Amino acid sequence: MIFALVFAHSSPIAKGQGFPRETNDSVPAEVDNIYQRGLSYLAKTQSQDGTWSSGAAASTGARPGAVAFCILAFLAHGDDPNHGPYADNIRKSLAYLIRKNQERPDGYMGPQMYDHGFATLALAECYGMVDDKRIAPALNKCVALILKAQKNNPRNGWRYNPEAKDADSTVSGCQLVALLAARNAGIPVPDEAIDKGLGYMKTCRGSAGAYGYISKGHNRVTLTAIGSLCYSLAKKKDDAGYTRTTEHLIKNIKSQGDRWPFYYRYYMAQALFQADDATWEKWNKDNTRLLSSIQLPDGSFAGNYGNAYSTAAACLSLALNYRFLPIYEK
Repeated sequence: MIFALVFAHSSPIAKGQGFPRETNDSVPAEVDNIYQRGLSYLAKTQSQDGTWSSGAAASTGARPGAVAFCILAFLAHGDDPNHGPYADNIRKSLAYLIRKNQERPDGYMGPQMYDHGFATLALAECYGMVDDKRIAPALNKCVALILKAQKNNPRNGWRYNPEAKDADSTVSGCQLVALLAARNAGIPVPDEAIDKGLGYMKTCRGSAGAYGYISKGHNRVTLTAIGSLCYSLAKKKDDAGYTRTTEHLIKNIKSQGDRWPFYYRYYMAQALFQADDATWEKWNKDNTRLLSSIQLPDGSFAGNYGNAYSTAAACLSLALNYRFLPIYEK
């Protein structure tokens, strides 16, 4: 599984102010139609406890990572999170994440660090947009756990649980994006933690710029997009390998993401947007056409991790057309 986001505005909004939805004539009608139908599906299928816990993938839809992704999908469209058609949906899911954060003294929102990282990202994006005083202490606990897990990891990265002594580029990328989003929201995050995390990611980057899973070997486009995004958000585009990574992504622009296509699209959209405007424009048009052709009549997208997650991921791969979320800022 998967999940990260930064305003097109130059200054942050006041805490809890939210952002009124404005008509953006530059957003293609086909993009907005796909997105609106996806949000409608998520709103209609949400459970009262803020999860998506019905159907064959019930356990997946109740995981903090999947719930976080759905929150991000609502926020990324620019709808007001304090008033409006999806405010209640956002608040239900946010309350669920906060309850999960309070279940353990350390604030860990498992069952995996994927879930914790994406939940941290969602809390960071909600901070400043949603009027809820519980967000700040929960977000601080989340960040503290990520930092502690890294400190205890010999490779300066992260893996599936906070006590892990090994690391991989997907989980590590998720934690780095969460830390960068939290720092962007005003939560203290030491530069050393970011630099060490990027240092681990670099150990997975080959000479041609592509990233592998636990080493430089067996690289994949999705992993390369994750690595590229981490360096972009950390403002490290001048790193010697960043240009080669961008070139690798451009060469593989027709990739479909192998076994996790929505995971791939979520990260590829952000990586290309940060790296090369012209390439993102081309990829975005192709992505829009593909999503339009596979969206189900009820507005959802079918995937291995349940339709709620797949729908949220599909929407977020289009969210840069709106650019409301803080993590989408260049």
